Amino acid sequence: MNELNQVASRLTDSQFFDNLSPTLQMALFLGSLVMLPAALASLTCFTRIVIVLSFVRRGMAAQEIPPNSVLIGLALFLTLFVMSPTWNAISDDAVLPYLDNQLSGEQAFQRGIRIQQQFMLRQTRKHDLALFIHMSGETPPQTPEDTSIRVLVPAFVISELKTAFLMGFAIFIPFLLVDVVVSTVLMSMGMFMMPPVIVSTPFKVLLFVLADGWHLVALSLGESFG
Repeated sequence: MNELNQVASRLTDSQFFDNLSPTLQMALFLGSLVMLPAALASLTCFTRIVIVLSFVRRGMAAQEIPPNSVLIGLALFLTLFVMSPTWNAISDDAVLPYLDNQLSGEQAFQRGIRIQQQFMLRQTRKHDLALFIHMSGETPPQTPEDTSIRVLVPAFVISELKTAFLMGFAIFIPFLLVDVVVSTVLMSMGMFMMPPVIVSTPFKVLLFVLADGWHLVALSLGESFG
């Protein structure tokens, strides 16, 4: 964590960038954009949301409906909705004071990291965090705020994956029941050559629409981050 703070202090120092040529400044800016997808998947709720939405599409056996672009777009805007309190806090307590010259770059970075860390800690399971603390060989932190970022990030990601798969399992159950019922009816009618998925897919779509499935999925995702 100390090494990360030292690097952040150097990078957030305005004089450091002022002394660089415009070409190098642009190269550093474009290079930092490469890390945005990794940060989005590793530091926010995007991973959980996009996996759950993928489970919904797979449960309905609609491989291309909704399209990937729609699914990713919905996941992005749900991520913005869920993360808005955290990002607003970062803006109010770190970014704006830094722009007003009330905080140094290092102080603003530490405040922002601390706020983001609070969100991640709320979503991380204790045994996942203990696993990476044990593997890292670090001394167990005295308080949650003392948790190292390099330990917290992987623990947060695997916690998000587990939660997403649990929610996906719950989503699959009603769709599976429809498949079982349709398969049983087809077998009782002697229609062994008829693929059950052809008959069950319209019923699963109808069930999902009648239950207002997208509303329930969005509600469940939002409440899961409470």
